[in-house]
Amino acid sequence: MARIEGPSDRLTSVLRPVRAGNGFEEALEQILRVVRLGLVPGGDRLPPERELAERIGISRVTLREVLKVLQEQGLVESRRGRYGGTFVLERARTAGEDELRRRIASVDIEDTLRFREALEVGAAGLCAAHGLSGGGAERLRAALAATHDAPLTDYRRQDTLFHLTLAELSGSPALTAQYAAVRATVNDLLDCIPLLVRNLEHSQHQHTAIVEAVLAGDTAAAYETAREHCEGTAALLRGFLT
Repeated sequence: MARIEGPSDRLTSVLRPVRAGNGFEEALEQILRVVRLGLVPGGDRLPPERELAERIGISRVTLREVLKVLQEQGLVESRRGRYGGTFVLERARTAGEDELRRRIASVDIEDTLRFREALEVGAAGLCAAHGLSGGGAERLRAALAATHDAPLTDYRRQDTLFHLTLAELSGSPALTAQYAAVRATVNDLLDCIPLLVRNLEHSQHQHTAIVEAVLAGDTAAAYETAREHCEGTAALLRGFLT
């Protein structure tokens, strides 16, 4: 007799333990993929929280934050009672979604994200390896402080300026020009997804770690923290847009 595949089995190719550093973002990416691929059809229930948390390798607290985002985006709903749980909602294509798809249709998202990572990681590494002048260090600290002080409505602009400052301080005008171009494309993609407070808080910790590594002249740490930061953003964009 052929084995009947249960709901959890259909998810094996998508749900896997996340890497340390970007648990929230990568978990959100995975569950968004489950929903957008239709691996759990509209009207059906996601696996129980305990199972989901164990399979992804995150705490149930983090999982609930992920599910809250999905609820706020109208993708799932929570139901109480004996037959409760988190259920995937039926989705009707809207004019807003059509516009989103139109905007990203001409963008090679993977190429954009990889190029952005190469430039941001390279800029952080160059700054750490060659050191910053007193004025450069102050510029970087000020750019970091501006991201911490920014209201939500201005956060992405300040985030862009922070990374552009790193690129400028790398000492390579060519890198700076290329970064400005790819960042414009990344910002178009970011405009298509919601601002998530948990992600912004996490990004702020990573920004601080990048600055500390650069000012300490720790090239390896600068590379690693910048790479991890880029991977977190990439996970969100892949989850929402692909």
